[in-house]
Amino acid sequence: MKYEGGVHRVQRIPETEKGGRVHTSTSSVAILQKPKGAQIKIKPGELKIDFYKSSGPGGQYVNKRMTAIRITHLPTGLVVTSQTERNQLQNKENALSILAAKLLERKEIAETEQLSGERKAQIGWAKRAEKIRTYNFPQDRVTDHRIKKSWHNIEKIMAGNLNPIVSALTKSEI
Repeated sequence: MKYEGGVHRVQRIPETEKGGRVHTSTSSVAILQKPKGAQIKIKPGELKIDFYKSSGPGGQYVNKRMTAIRITHLPTGLVVTSQTERNQLQNKENALSILAAKLLERKEIAETEQLSGERKAQIGWAKRAEKIRTYNFPQDRVTDHRIKKSWHNIEKIMAGNLNPIVSALTKSEI
């Protein structure tokens, strides 16, 4: 299916057309990989962990104990802090979960930008001039403009017999 990405042009004479004129339509096709379920794995060697005294309400206990935590993810420079719990371990777990969520969000944004770039590369501005293939029903012809080759028997091709087209595209290695 990698050869199908681009602008496809369809030329036909609708049943409702009284004058017999050919109508032209275009369709943009983008072939993208299915995204995989993302799970963030954070290596302990990528973390710098600092403990400090909490601030805010909590009385003297807050000022005496090093319960607050600051985690720096070294590869990205992302810093997360947690001081909501009275226990250092719970604050660490909170900070790690926040860090994982932020890293996952960054990864998803990067993947989205990559996919939109791939889509843009395949279909361009979706203009008629950028067409890769034309399906001409009045002439019973399919033309691939990239390799400048045509095939007849459009009904068979539209029913799913793309083998002649795919093999010609594979041989030309566009």
